[in-house]
Amino acid sequence: MRASGIHRLLAATLLTCGQASIFCTQAMAEEYLVGDQKEYAEVAKSLEAGDTVVLANGVWRDFEILFAGKGEKENPITLKAQDKGKVILSGQSNLRLAGEYLIVSGLVFKDGYSPSSEVVAFRRNKQHLANNSRVTEIVIEDFSKPERMESDYWVGIYGKNNRFDHSHLSGKRNKGVTLAVRLDSEESRENHHRIDHNYFGPRPTLGSNGGESLRIGTSHYSLTDSMTVVENNFFDRRDGEVEIISVKSGKNILRNNTFYESRGTLTLRHGNGNLIEGNVFLGNGVDHTGGIRVINADQIVRNNYLEGLTGYRFGSGFTVMNGVPNSPINRYHRVVNARIDNNSFINVDHIHLAAGSDQERSAVPQDSIVSGNIFYTENGQSPFSVFDDISGITFKGNLSNGFVDRKIHDGIDEGIGKLRRAENGLLYPVDKAAAKKGASKDLRVTTKEMTGVSWYPKSELTTPFNSGETINVRPGEDALFDAIASASDGDTLVLEKGTYNARKRLQIDKTLTIKAKKAGQVTLTGERPVMFEIVDGGSLSLDGLVISGANSPDNAGNTLIRTAVWGMLKNYRFSMTNSRVENLDTNHSYHFFDSGNRAFADDITIKSNTFENITGDFLRLNKEQDDLGIYNAEYVTVSGNSFNKVQGALVDLYRGGTDESTFGPHLEFSHNSVHASGEGKRNKAQALIKLHGVQVTDIRDNRIENSAGIVVVHTVGEPITRIARNQFFKTPLPGVKELVAEGPHTAVLANNEVKN
Repeated sequence: MRASGIHRLLAATLLTCGQASIFCTQAMAEEYLVGDQKEYAEVAKSLEAGDTVVLANGVWRDFEILFAGKGEKENPITLKAQDKGKVILSGQSNLRLAGEYLIVSGLVFKDGYSPSSEVVAFRRNKQHLANNSRVTEIVIEDFSKPERMESDYWVGIYGKNNRFDHSHLSGKRNKGVTLAVRLDSEESRENHHRIDHNYFGPRPTLGSNGGESLRIGTSHYSLTDSMTVVENNFFDRRDGEVEIISVKSGKNILRNNTFYESRGTLTLRHGNGNLIEGNVFLGNGVDHTGGIRVINADQIVRNNYLEGLTGYRFGSGFTVMNGVPNSPINRYHRVVNARIDNNSFINVDHIHLAAGSDQERSAVPQDSIVSGNIFYTENGQSPFSVFDDISGITFKGNLSNGFVDRKIHDGIDEGIGKLRRAENGLLYPVDKAAAKKGASKDLRVTTKEMTGVSWYPKSELTTPFNSGETINVRPGEDALFDAIASASDGDTLVLEKGTYNARKRLQIDKTLTIKAKKAGQVTLTGERPVMFEIVDGGSLSLDGLVISGANSPDNAGNTLIRTAVWGMLKNYRFSMTNSRVENLDTNHSYHFFDSGNRAFADDITIKSNTFENITGDFLRLNKEQDDLGIYNAEYVTVSGNSFNKVQGALVDLYRGGTDESTFGPHLEFSHNSVHASGEGKRNKAQALIKLHGVQVTDIRDNRIENSAGIVVVHTVGEPITRIARNQFFKTPLPGVKELVAEGPHTAVLANNEVKN
């Protein structure tokens, strides 16, 4: 029996005839406008081929949509918004499709999260999948689980012959793949899915494994072919982890996608016989921007364009990995019969061959060819790093602009002079003799405007400091508290001369700058155990202030600035410049800055300040002690400061575990003057600076006297540590320990002056 009701919009007769028009049947195609979940449930019971369900404009809260039915190729069943973009799924909402020839369009998921493991699933359950179905022109933005380490997918594609296209996916902040093609049943293999023209908007750094944008398969089914096509998508600053795309199956095609300033790589992690063709990688010199990483057999990488990429090691501009002999299915299979043809590598800083070579990964590449490529480096330096035997890689017919690499003797000839940008925005050799090398001039670049939906803005996830209004604040009771409460995201509070005493904790839940109208003439004091607390959505910049602990309560363990104690979903930023912090000493263990568990800073910058008389630690970024590769801050910069009598550690930064999927943490500690610090009896770090698992460390040009030493523990990931041009007076020499790698440490200690 057909659902009818008062919301029927139209009925159309569908005439379906058999062969030679011997017999015909009639069916009525209905279009229903439904206004609430009860009406939808009633209509959804009896949908037939050709029917359309229209969700009325408005906010649909806590709506778990089950869209099931059996449409026909020419007469699909459709679920759509009354007006595209005006149907908002919020709260705990999701969508499941099950059946044949279903189409969904025009929906927006925001202001909530899925109560299940997926926001959009091409299945009802393991037994009821969607086939020959399409989800198009939908938006999922900031629809993340509230706990950053609770994993889910935003889109899970199952079944066969499904399409996900022209959609907008941006701002996933919790762990889990943004879009996953699943091969966990026979009915989902050799699936011929198509994923095209989607806008993958910015994904913040996760600070952990599990931040991929797209994954095709898993290691368990990696010897199975998926036959998925991924084309004409735009990946915009996808910074989740080292793998932007993780291919874990065979015979997939990834073509004509653009990767814009995205940290990480398109990784052929498992599976054989994949084609990577016509993709464009534009790094623009952004840190850790990468290209393509090759593993496994029969991979074809051709006609791709890569420019301005700075990444190295597993995140380099181009990587050919070593494998594991007789590798188990979840490790690294040897590269065999790779074809790397007619690609353009323009100002790509690092190309790594036989990467990852160690006692386990000792199977070098075999029977592979690199031909017809161009390698151009403006600085004239070779981008190649070779980590093992590469006699199994044949170079032939490649051109460069003349750099010399002694590890690659043949197959790269000088033949590129000047480059010129073509109409497609890419650089090509001017010399006609080189015109047939590298990426084709016919390569059509997929732009941001070609992808996603036209009716929803591609907005930024992060509000810049000083991007809002400037608000003048005068001293008075609760003046600063009230100003913070009434400010808007991006505003700047300019404090007039005087003293501001915080009776209440100052909670920062927006991007906010607090600065003195004139540096040194504004003093902040506080009466609570915590003066500033950065919570979800908050970022804080302090400039030109004097902050004193004079009015602080006589408690052990006071903290001047901290994040929420547990579970921040959104990344934050903290900056302090041109300020003075003094007398955090009303009791022991008075800390300057303390990160909570599962809080993550994109950037902490502390420059040109003076810190004196602090009984606790300065930067406590050591809460993720579960050794799962999780950490509290990506970039930490401490430069041009004066530290005197800080009893605890100046920096305690921890990243534990053996995972190799992240880029950070990064620490720069430079041009600081340090006196009588790090030697308090309650300093649990027992060091001035304690770094565990930090991936990039630069400690330089500091004067450190009468203080505790620097302790560095290397874990995995070939960390880069440089300690140079420092003066150590009556201070222990830095100590470096290799926790995983055998042999002497890999840190560079150079030109340090020691006087005891």
